[in-house]
Amino acid sequence: MTTDPVTQRLLRQALPVVTTLASLLLVVTVASALYFGRDILVPVALAILLSFVLVPAVRGLRRLRVPRVAAVLLVVLLAFGTLGAVGSLIAREAAQLAADLPRYSLTLRDKITALRTATAERGGLSDTFSGFFDMAEEIGKELQPPVKSESETGAALGTAARPMQVEIHAPRSGLLKTLGSVAGGVLHPLATLGLILLFTIFILLQREDLRNRAIRLAGSSDLRRTTAAIDDATSRLSRFFIAQLILNLAFGLVIGVGLWFIGVPSPILFGVIAGISRFVPYVGAVISAVLPLAIAVAVDPGWSMAIQVAILFVIVEPIAGHVVEPLLYGHSTGISPMAVILAATIWTFLWGPIGLLLATPLTVCLVVLGRHVERLWFLDVLLGDRPALGPQEIFYQRMLAGDPAEAIEQGRLFLKERALVTYYDEVVLPGLRMAQEDAARGMLDRERQGEVGAGFRTVVETLGLARKRGMPRRSRKPRGAEAEAAFAAVGPDRRAAGIVLGPEDLAPAWRGAAPVLCVPSGSAFDEAATLMLAQTLSRHGLGARVATVDALRDGLPEGERPAMICFSYLDPISLSQIRLTIRRARKAAPGVTILVGFWRERDPASLGRLRRATSADLLVTSLSEALDAALERARTGTAPAAPPRLRQAAA
Repeated sequence: MTTDPVTQRLLRQALPVVTTLASLLLVVTVASALYFGRDILVPVALAILLSFVLVPAVRGLRRLRVPRVAAVLLVVLLAFGTLGAVGSLIAREAAQLAADLPRYSLTLRDKITALRTATAERGGLSDTFSGFFDMAEEIGKELQPPVKSESETGAALGTAARPMQVEIHAPRSGLLKTLGSVAGGVLHPLATLGLILLFTIFILLQREDLRNRAIRLAGSSDLRRTTAAIDDATSRLSRFFIAQLILNLAFGLVIGVGLWFIGVPSPILFGVIAGISRFVPYVGAVISAVLPLAIAVAVDPGWSMAIQVAILFVIVEPIAGHVVEPLLYGHSTGISPMAVILAATIWTFLWGPIGLLLATPLTVCLVVLGRHVERLWFLDVLLGDRPALGPQEIFYQRMLAGDPAEAIEQGRLFLKERALVTYYDEVVLPGLRMAQEDAARGMLDRERQGEVGAGFRTVVETLGLARKRGMPRRSRKPRGAEAEAAFAAVGPDRRAAGIVLGPEDLAPAWRGAAPVLCVPSGSAFDEAATLMLAQTLSRHGLGARVATVDALRDGLPEGERPAMICFSYLDPISLSQIRLTIRRARKAAPGVTILVGFWRERDPASLGRLRRATSADLLVTSLSEALDAALERARTGTAPAAPPRLRQAAA
């Protein structure tokens, strides 16, 4: 390593470029390996996904004391036998449909002629749909049975309609060449099927050994955590694939039965296609509806059959996607919609149609690995549907973007299930701390601090006007990814969040209109924190108002004596300044309880020292702690016992 400062500076400047180029090279290398190695990788991917589906059946046979090899072979042969039966069924139904198509060509051409006439009467519509009608007529002509030529007709009648024509043909291929071309088209699918069969058997037989190797690759420093993560990922994927398989099979069955009742030819074929196509997200059901709609138009002289087919798909798909699917495996696959579309595009480019079918399962595997394997965390960020930022970071980002309306909307969603004090403590206060840190580093000038602080105050004032409903109730409506992440991050409400004191519960000194006086320190963001404190106390039966330090210095109005004065500090100034402010408060209101809020997490030992150094009666670091202390003092009229961590620090 060179010690030359100029060289070191140049290396530091070039490091981002080198890192970017290395990342691009890695992406190109992986994509090339996936593309050129698809003949091997596609069977491996299919075998891995199939093993997730078959593992529960193997486990069930193992519980019945069936030997492992016998259980694996029985399950795999049964699965491949079922797939073979489905394939032969599709082939037979497709052949029957192809043989019947020429019969429907006349009906299709009559409909096209009627539509062309109707649109011609409407003027401009004829030009709009002329291309479509021409294409449909060409399709109808292709579906018609072939017409015999004049020479063939003449030969059939024993007359010579034309002179004899001489045709030149290429020499016939040899037997070996013909067999090679035929065998090539047959052996390749059989070889792929054989590879899938072998890989599936060995994956099921060596499942524990493969898991151990995956643990080693993921990192074996914490075996317990890594094992639990991989086992959880495996079980989740297995449940998801089985649920998806069951749902899509049921979807295909319902579509097939519905088409049979409607009278569409080959309903079994279209039902199987619908079940397979639904593995393609978003567009699979739409794609599967195109062919039966076209056949219904060609078969029925009227339009009732086509309308019934359209209604069938319009009813069944929303029920499957928005009712049954959330009950089976949640509201989503864990993949963001953009990632689903991107993955379908990439996998289709790399592996063709089979890549389109495997796009969602493979991406689900990558997302689950990203959530459980620390080294692959970026996969969850890039592909997952969970927010890339935490609730506090999202909140602060919206304040920086000048979009308090979106923050208010998310806050209202949160308040449907959690208390306001919980939202303030876990989301808004951390956002205020991030803003204060940026201001301390000089990243926010005075004007920008005022704009961001105004956004915080707008959110707090709006949420404080929300009607108080007591303890929130859990909503059954979809809440969105950001709301779900916020609920998972903050946890349940504290006990004090459900306590609201009435006048009869309060000590005499606390029964006034505003027994609590909340005083900000004067920084750009302390005002919002102080307003949250006042709102929190007021919503729980303790009247509170906000006053400035200057008003406290000038003296309180005649006859107004608060029972508690709360000082709010996001970034505490010098302790001597705090002590001076507290002495002035005690002078203005003798006997008043002084609560100091340092809205930052601190070491318990330092909290005890800070409380003694500032001469405060109570010292808290969160709004929930301030609420607990104020409720206890309001009920008893005396100072509450010190919190356990403060008593430990004092000891």
